[in-house]
Amino acid sequence: MTDIIRVENISKKYMTGNVSIIALDNVSLTIKKGEFTAIAGPSGSGKTTLLNLISGLDEPSDGVVFLDGKPLSKMKGSELSDFRRDHIGFIFQSYNLIPVLSVKENIEYIMLLQGVSDKIRQERVLEILKEVGLSEMSKRRPSELSGGQQQRVAVARAMVSNPDIILADEPTANLDSHSAIDLLDMMRRLNEEKGMTFVFSTHDSRIMERAKRLIMLKDGMIDSEEIR
Repeated sequence: MTDIIRVENISKKYMTGNVSIIALDNVSLTIKKGEFTAIAGPSGSGKTTLLNLISGLDEPSDGVVFLDGKPLSKMKGSELSDFRRDHIGFIFQSYNLIPVLSVKENIEYIMLLQGVSDKIRQERVLEILKEVGLSEMSKRRPSELSGGQQQRVAVARAMVSNPDIILADEPTANLDSHSAIDLLDMMRRLNEEKGMTFVFSTHDSRIMERAKRLIMLKDGMIDSEEIR
């Protein structure tokens, strides 16, 4: 399988007053196309920091992150934001939907920024709405949806432009158990049927149970790894 993400010896240090805090310590890993991977660990283990470095939302203190063979952590400004927009889908625990836009408009927003034609946008939105079970809700605003439905919209938005990888930061944190399980089972099905690559940052045991690969962090380092 093709390497989507390659992380080489990355570290991340923060300064708190005169004290240096090591959030990640010399971590290396590879994510291949089609993986369904969970990065887990206790609070302070470095999992969200690692996801932020993989996504280019933060820069490593040392080391390099490669996305699709390109050194993401060396890009700056509009080059980085455009590359991230075109290659990475994001799912956040707080949904991050635009409240004044409908479900359909939220989903197609990234494609508008990419300059995708209206015809292709409509085709993709209709297809993805069907995939996530929201075909009847395309005209609703986020405030008219449940938390589980809003997160399904966020998943659809992340997937609709066919990014190389989808990064999900604690995507079940604000959901009840039933909604969380439904969402996870849907993402696992989409991973298996469409070969989409998912990487989660989580401490949710339900995500860890469903992951095909589980990477455990402890004190900013990889403590263990399991492939199912």
